[in-house]
Amino acid sequence: MPALTYQVYVIELSKRVFTEDARFRAANPQFNGVLECLYVGMTSKTPHERLKQHKTGYVNKKGHKLSANIVQKYGRYLRPSLYDHINMKPMSRNQALIMEEKLAWDLRRQGYAVWFN
Repeated sequence: MPALTYQVYVIELSKRVFTEDARFRAANPQFNGVLECLYVGMTSKTPHERLKQHKTGYVNKKGHKLSANIVQKYGRYLRPSLYDHINMKPMSRNQALIMEEKLAWDLRRQGYAVWFN
């Protein structure tokens, strides 16, 4: 069985998340409202499949909810221009976790408000 490969992805969130979600606001004190609110994640699925799971509140066969509440409520659409360059090479789960965090911090430094796990 071939090893799973992983990708990172970015979902644009409604800016309402900044005013309505205190944890999101607290995580992004640098945000000035000019750029967008984003969610950064990693997946073994395609980014499109993962967005659909988030938006539908997907629960796996073991009964675990795999969707992020913040994306289910505020998620709008994928922002491939922010992640396609990272997914050019296949990544292991560990590599994708590292890239997810690096991308999230890079986007915050650029002025985006970002949530990641």
